[in-house]
Amino acid sequence: MKPFGVGVFGSGLALRLAFVASAFVVGAFAAGCRDSKAGASSSSSAPSASAAVEVKDVVLAGVDTSPMTPRERHIWSSLVSSVLAPCPDVPVPVAQCVQEKRTCAACLQAAKWVARAVRAGASESQIERAYRDRYDPSTVHAFTVDGSPTRGPDDAPVTLVEFADFECPHCAAAVPLIDAVMQVHPGKVRLIYKTFTLPFHTRGEPAARAALAAGLQGKFWEMEHLLFERQQHLEDADLERYAQMLRLDMPRWRVDVSSATVSDAIAKAHKLGEDINIKGTPSIFINGRELDVENDEGLEERVAGELGVAPITAMPDDRSSEATPLGSNAPSAHHP
Repeated sequence: MKPFGVGVFGSGLALRLAFVASAFVVGAFAAGCRDSKAGASSSSSAPSASAAVEVKDVVLAGVDTSPMTPRERHIWSSLVSSVLAPCPDVPVPVAQCVQEKRTCAACLQAAKWVARAVRAGASESQIERAYRDRYDPSTVHAFTVDGSPTRGPDDAPVTLVEFADFECPHCAAAVPLIDAVMQVHPGKVRLIYKTFTLPFHTRGEPAARAALAAGLQGKFWEMEHLLFERQQHLEDADLERYAQMLRLDMPRWRVDVSSATVSDAIAKAHKLGEDINIKGTPSIFINGRELDVENDEGLEERVAGELGVAPITAMPDDRSSEATPLGSNAPSAHHP
């Protein structure tokens, strides 16, 4: 499948974006749209596991700790000496895994991840929680396509599953970042799109229906980009106009918008989101693990890590298009 963004929407859109350098920010959509009724993640007042045992500072080949302060180096040493290796068949701390060159290729990556988190100023308890979300085998979700729109090859080594709301500004801001990741790793990333409309977004579901109905004519991604690009205009007349712009079979599209097929797809995706307790949109899962947009590394860093390659920190400058980045007017604060 040809990477989307080429043609009517312009390839320069994604290629002019710079990926986020901070280890704990994922760009303009970091805040996300939240359901005010959704339960906040619980926090524990118990001391962190690493605080229970004092350890000497460690040195791991391949991890540069020279930029750290003595305090940061001690915190990092304590953490990598306590959190377990990412591989379930290697039940030793990360530091021991690296020092003994155990058969878990993810150990060095995990040690570097912890180092970035420490340098970013996260607390030990925050890092331990984020580490569990990032590496614990129990946090992996198994997703099926189940009729959802997809981009990229079925056998891609990295699968992104995105739960998104067409009326959420942070979801619009995520579009060019995901496009960019897919363009710089051609053939290596697959995207599965799950609609998830928050209750206070009254035009989210009609837009989702318009997109899924377009998908029945092979035009989901074209409609998805149009809807996010024109997010302030999602009334019924607007949706009709977008369908006409894409030269859809209009009588068929109008029927499909309200069809059982589209209704079932929306209901299944929403139930799945509720079952896994997503807190807002966009919620992105990378090979089954959720990307914590507030306490994790950036999207490109996670994808590159899954591929075992160095992350691309700056995109090539493509001046072939004057397209305005999608979501450029999206607010950075939490959506009320």
